[in-house]
Amino acid sequence: MHFSIPETETRAGDGGAAAYVAYNIHVNGVLHCRVRYSQLLGLHEQLRKEYGANVVPAFPPKKIFTLTPAEVEQRREQLEKYMQAVRQDPMLGGSETFNSFLRKAQQETQQIPTEEVVLEVLLSNGQKVKVTILTSDQTEDVLEAVASKLDLPDDLVGYFSLFLVRETKDGAFSFVRKLQEFELPYVSVTSLHNPEFRIILRKSYWDSAYDDDVMEHRVGLNLLYAQTVSDIEHGWIVVNKEQHRQLKSLQEKVSKKEFIRLAQTLKYYGYLKFDPCVTDFPEKGCHVVVSAGNNELNFQVRLPNEQIKEGSFKVTRMRCWRVTSSVPMSNGPSGSSPGKSEVKLELAFEYLMSKDRLQWVTITSPQAIMLSICLQSMVDELMVKKSGGSIRKMFRRRVNGALRRSDSQQAVKSPPLLDSPDASREPMAKLSSKLTSVSLRGISHSSSANDVGANDFHGNYAFEGIGDEDL
Repeated sequence: MHFSIPETETRAGDGGAAAYVAYNIHVNGVLHCRVRYSQLLGLHEQLRKEYGANVVPAFPPKKIFTLTPAEVEQRREQLEKYMQAVRQDPMLGGSETFNSFLRKAQQETQQIPTEEVVLEVLLSNGQKVKVTILTSDQTEDVLEAVASKLDLPDDLVGYFSLFLVRETKDGAFSFVRKLQEFELPYVSVTSLHNPEFRIILRKSYWDSAYDDDVMEHRVGLNLLYAQTVSDIEHGWIVVNKEQHRQLKSLQEKVSKKEFIRLAQTLKYYGYLKFDPCVTDFPEKGCHVVVSAGNNELNFQVRLPNEQIKEGSFKVTRMRCWRVTSSVPMSNGPSGSSPGKSEVKLELAFEYLMSKDRLQWVTITSPQAIMLSICLQSMVDELMVKKSGGSIRKMFRRRVNGALRRSDSQQAVKSPPLLDSPDASREPMAKLSSKLTSVSLRGISHSSSANDVGANDFHGNYAFEGIGDEDL
């Protein structure tokens, strides 16, 4: 997750109390909460108490006198680095203390009281699942409520996740991010004040071998089938006319498993396709469509001469990556228009192009956070497999989690028949092996654009060197 504190506000105190400085914490470029220094200090002290002073990063010191504007800015930068350091520590960032602090602060900032509400969650085929939850329910609680409504078995819940999406005019979905443990889904979606933003249920793994586990149960099979049909309809999976004829025949016979088996053999099965954006690869200013899947980022690049080229970047050859953002300073109330895409986001990764040559590749996209989440989940999945672990164990739910069981279970409907494939799709050529050098165009909130702290980076534990035979 990308944490930033891009600005501060001077806010009036309650009941005539003195004004105070509030720090606006942005998560993934969107205002998450507004907190005071004393609240963050309280979080720090609680973390020190639970994990020890040697584990928790240093916290910006208290000041006796009123801070000058320069000191306020210095403290903002220090607090931002502190929050990034805590979040990127596996133990601290995954702790209930840290995540519950952010959830409570999110609810208080958005001024949404705790009460029972009905939340609408979409399935891939557009079907709506309405669940009764509390506004204060965290992501895992909401996921369990949806699973309960669908009658999805407990041991399959972890194969799915909730995603925040933006519905486009053609009915497709642009993925914003995977909902995380430090946020309240109801608050996250309603605070955007835009009906285009929805929550959708989708599988959360990459290796299609896990499809077998999901297809063991009727509901899992229906969810996977609905997602596969949707991906084909939206052009995420490439289908020629003969394959389309075979798929349509299987669909008419309601042969769902056979339908999925055939789809598994098709190009881009299981990939997540992103909105068109811009990259500096193979040269600056190139328009690109990025897809994530099969442990890679696939690029379909439109060069300045209008030629389309395609190539892939394997996650095992990415040494590290980082997300950077620039948030324009606002004279108006902060967060007054959170639904607007004012934040410039970039994902940059360092890639092993050849045996001795690492090169930065940058993608400028509002979906940079989602791209980073995809890379991290691919690495996590690879590491579980490498260690001989179980994917079921990786996805195991909280033991003491409250699970709401509904008297009336909701069935997953079958999607409509496929439309004809798009014959106008352009043929793709392979990327040339002769590539121009690129540089990281990082955006930093510090005084120097080159002042990049180690906490900004995601190290890749699945990174592998390559031998001469791979070149």
